[in-house]
Amino acid sequence: MLKKISYMTAGESHGKGLTGIIEGIPAGLELTEEYIAIDLLRRMQGHGRGKRMKIEKDFAEIFSGVRHQITLGSPIALIIKNLDWVNWEDRMAVGKPKKDHKKVTMPRPGHADLAGVMKYDFDDIRNVLERSSARETAMRVAIGAICRKLLEDVGIQIGSRVYQIHDIVDTKAIDKDLNMSKLNSLADKSSVRCLDKDAEKKMIDVIDQAKNNGDSVGGSFEVIATGMPYGLGSYINADGKLQARISQAMMSVNAFKGVEVGAGFASSAVFGSELHDEILYENNKITRSSNNAGGIEGGMSNAQPIHVKVSMKPISTLIKPLRSIDLTTMEPKLAHKERTDSCAVPAASIIGESMLAIVLADALLEKFGGDSMEQLRKHIESSGKY
Repeated sequence: MLKKISYMTAGESHGKGLTGIIEGIPAGLELTEEYIAIDLLRRMQGHGRGKRMKIEKDFAEIFSGVRHQITLGSPIALIIKNLDWVNWEDRMAVGKPKKDHKKVTMPRPGHADLAGVMKYDFDDIRNVLERSSARETAMRVAIGAICRKLLEDVGIQIGSRVYQIHDIVDTKAIDKDLNMSKLNSLADKSSVRCLDKDAEKKMIDVIDQAKNNGDSVGGSFEVIATGMPYGLGSYINADGKLQARISQAMMSVNAFKGVEVGAGFASSAVFGSELHDEILYENNKITRSSNNAGGIEGGMSNAQPIHVKVSMKPISTLIKPLRSIDLTTMEPKLAHKERTDSCAVPAASIIGESMLAIVLADALLEKFGGDSMEQLRKHIESSGKY
């Protein structure tokens, strides 16, 4: 549902690495590998991450599309090398392997394993799980960082925090005047990216409990974008609606199972008079009494902060696997075990920031256009409404 930006990722979890290409970024955007590395490092953090994050040191090499730290307007190609590749060279070899390797034949409940082998007629689940792995999201974060840089250069900031892990909820409200970079700074100081210290301790405890039991836990996070102009998206047709584009982007991440905009599902349990954000005029500016719409009305941004909540399911790979079958014999067995996390919700919130950045950068370019950042800024200055 992207209009002006397109991107693609490639690579397997234990292959040589991940590659990505993003097209549609204007010329003239200052961009460095070090800037992208900030979000990649944030993705690798969080209580409950597994041993893989101790092996990898994710760094995205800019392969093309940038010269002297300035984008050229051409496609930007990125490469993230998998440091774990040295342990998988023969099992994941592009050419003929040196020896036979045991096939994975016990699908994991909740994963792409069973549907994938049925779809592609594979006899080895390894062919499915390598690409369906959440490892792919490292490249999405790198691509999202490029879009974040574009947004920041025109005054749009994105932040996030985790507010629930398992049944532990951080009820502390985010200060509506809080700068998003400050929100991220506060959240990043917590190993679970929540704001309340009491909730943080309980979240850590429930993650440890799950890990000790060979289990996993999910949770929910919220992503907020500030500095929004009026009119990103459109009410004209279905695929132009901003909330639809955001939802599609979030739900394209395997483990994300639900998306709410603004008050979300709670909207159904209140009267309209309690829900809708009254329109006020104060200090020579149109304001709102609240932001239950989450910054989107009629499929368009309404100059209020974009507010999105996302739920993530518990990770499908368990240390103590669930019941499954062996696809070669159809006999009952326990599901395949793969190296795994007990909780990845803190990392998921960074992925959520990245997906929102991609959608908003695309919608911004759709409305204001420009082949260079200078042109984009001038278009926003001349016609942007806030």
